[in-house]
Amino acid sequence: MDAFTTGLLQRIRATESDLSRARDEGDDFLVEVEQAELEDLRRLAAEHGVEVGASHA
Repeated sequence: MDAFTTGLLQRIRATESDLSRARDEGDDFLVEVEQAELEDLRRLAAEHGVEVGASHA
């Protein structure tokens, strides 16, 4: 796995974690921000053929 793929997958996992935390805390604004970031990262992954796998978010 190359550095781009590794970094992208790490960012996706971190963003999923941040999104979960924001939901748990009831921070609606942060939920929206993290959800948008996650969608952007997943789109980037798809554009580069990186399989993300199952998500908790």
